[in-house]
Amino acid sequence: MCLVSFIFAIQDALSRQLGAAYPPVLIVMIRYWFFALFVVTLAARSQGGLRAAVRSRRPGMQVARGLLLVAEVVVMIVAYVQLGLVETHAIFTVSPLLVVALSGPVLGERIGWRRWVAVAAGFAGILVILQPGLRVFSPWAALPLLAALMFAAYGLLTRMVARDDSAAVSFFWTGLSGAVGITLVGVWRMEPIARADWPALAALCACAAVAHYLLIRAYELAEASSLQPFAYTQLVWVSLIGFVVFGERVGPNVVIGATVIVAAGLFTWWRSVQRARPAAHTPRG
Repeated sequence: MCLVSFIFAIQDALSRQLGAAYPPVLIVMIRYWFFALFVVTLAARSQGGLRAAVRSRRPGMQVARGLLLVAEVVVMIVAYVQLGLVETHAIFTVSPLLVVALSGPVLGERIGWRRWVAVAAGFAGILVILQPGLRVFSPWAALPLLAALMFAAYGLLTRMVARDDSAAVSFFWTGLSGAVGITLVGVWRMEPIARADWPALAALCACAAVAHYLLIRAYELAEASSLQPFAYTQLVWVSLIGFVVFGERVGPNVVIGATVIVAAGLFTWWRSVQRARPAAHTPRG
């Protein structure tokens, strides 16, 4: 999971570089073509083949998931270009807290007051990063928050379809529906890719495939709840890459705000583990 976070950080840096030179929808479209090829190949080699992968009990919701995720990727790349890697990721880290906030009204889950306090603390961390009233607010700062909301909605939809579809089916639909959706938009923004940029584009596609494969392997070897804390290491790698490669300045407000958000996210994870533990150890009659 730590390696996945590192590769995702490299992927984001490549996206920032290419997104500054080409339309973000074009970069995402090419990346998703490769991603779709990857998921189709993976599905064809798995038990049941493509026929099993395409068989979903909730196809409409699966398509919505795929479209939501690919749109979130486009929004994030625009944010990388306009705000930089560090500030974008610092704000986007609030996404797990948005899942907690939305899981009550959407999924009907009971959210205790402690986790609501953690959600409030996370939004306080965003205010520390944005510093409203102390500096001119950039409208681009709304993009990572929008992306976090979209990713949280994607996470909730994933939990809903998991009641009827396997992870392999969801992974297949994510790649295929996302590729179709972004192609319908990105094909109108086609333009030649300079030969000097093809290595970076190839590396971007390779990073996406390798990271997703390792993510699947991680979930096969350990429970998702035990892996969640390690996902926050991506913020560390992104900060280092942003500072060293792109010369981004990491202000104290960003460090403090991101620390508050991550701490709140870790607390909500810890509370969910604590709540699940008694149920897991309840004797069966």
